[in-house]
Amino acid sequence: MDAPTHGGRVLSYVYDSGLAELDELAARAIRIMQPVNGLDPTTFPSVAAMERDIVEFSRRMLHGDDPEIVGTVTSGGTESCLLAVKTARDLWRAAGGTGVPRLLAPVTVHAAFHKAADYFGLDLDLVSVGQDGRVDPAHLVARFGPDVALVVVSAPAYPHASFDPVAPVAAAAREAGISCHVDACIGGWVLPWWGDDVPEWDFSVAGVTSISADLHKYGYAPKGVSVLLHRGRDRQRAQFFAATRWPGYPVVNSTMLGSKSAASLAAAWAIIQRLGVEGLASLTAQSRRATDALRGIIDSVDGLRVVGDPVGPLFAVASDDSVPSARRVDPHHWADRVRARGWLLQLQPGLMQPDGSRLPHTTHVTVTPVTESVVGDLGAALIAAADQVRGVAPISPESAAAVAQQLGGLGDPERARPLDSESALAALSGAGLASESGALPEQMAPILALMQALPAPVTERLLVELIARLSEPGAAG
Repeated sequence: MDAPTHGGRVLSYVYDSGLAELDELAARAIRIMQPVNGLDPTTFPSVAAMERDIVEFSRRMLHGDDPEIVGTVTSGGTESCLLAVKTARDLWRAAGGTGVPRLLAPVTVHAAFHKAADYFGLDLDLVSVGQDGRVDPAHLVARFGPDVALVVVSAPAYPHASFDPVAPVAAAAREAGISCHVDACIGGWVLPWWGDDVPEWDFSVAGVTSISADLHKYGYAPKGVSVLLHRGRDRQRAQFFAATRWPGYPVVNSTMLGSKSAASLAAAWAIIQRLGVEGLASLTAQSRRATDALRGIIDSVDGLRVVGDPVGPLFAVASDDSVPSARRVDPHHWADRVRARGWLLQLQPGLMQPDGSRLPHTTHVTVTPVTESVVGDLGAALIAAADQVRGVAPISPESAAAVAQQLGGLGDPERARPLDSESALAALSGAGLASESGALPEQMAPILALMQALPAPVTERLLVELIARLSEPGAAG
């Protein structure tokens, strides 16, 4: 059974405005545009008209009043990020770059940029962050060089809602002639109304060359729809693909897709028309009140702490190591107990950074406007769950490593063998991740501990097998 998409029970993945009228408005827009093919705006000019309106609203929202700020509506944040990287790579090559270009970012940058580097042949150069999730701008700037095609900063970064130092990094990038992308996929449609305590991060910062912002998050549109804005027409044109050297129709694609639905575009357009600045600001205020309330609750729970100084309607929770172990609350055990009470939080593994320091494992919380209406019940569940597991030790790395070794030596990079589909399935079964029903274990903390104990390539291969088998014919529903 799917997790509930409305009502505030799922604190990740879904963005519930709490306004049923927006859902119905989106559904009507989708029905109208259902047969339209977004491939060719000359045949379906309504596609171009709605895209124009969304880009215009977006650039004004992000202080991009200059007519040279142009953009594109994409199928989601991942496509926006991929296109930002592809554009920067191509411009770097056109400017004389040779060899393998480098994509520079903090370790907290979204995994979509890992995908972009893999797809487009860039070296991903990740810079360590502090225990609060913040990167030192000097550490990023020190990595600048002629092979850097793009530096990425986040507003905010998803894991901990840490706010990257956009202004100093963008200024240094501008001086060095390096493209600077701001990933505001999660923050772009909420930060403009969050408050005066948000540092400069958008096109008001001169060195910012592109920004991604998802409408299907705090624009409350159905998935998937995002916007990618560029500073300069020539920059944006490098994003396009065109082909006339075949005997068919001329192909011009602004995004990675050819034929594409106009449904989410239409829904996003309709919701923007309905909400406008005033409506978006009002929903943001609800999210802020709920976020402040939940952070206050976490601050009051002995043994838990909010990581760093998060910005926006999201934050991460870790164990408070400043108190004795008998009073600490492991965030993964806690999330499992919260889930048993009917609320879904998102478990995040710890990470060994390039500089040898380790970021702690955490639990992620995304807050939406509807959360304000359930803060009381949710807060009670968070407190009760913490009381249940206070003093319960986290699963030790040694224990998880012992299980990993039992899986045919997968935990030892020297012994680990390449995994085909059947051996990957056997390992999943041995770890308790694969069953005939296809259901995941109720307790996720042991699984996250095992993931941290295995080498990253092994974990990634096992997860590929797990997800691939969920949709294979014959898999249990």
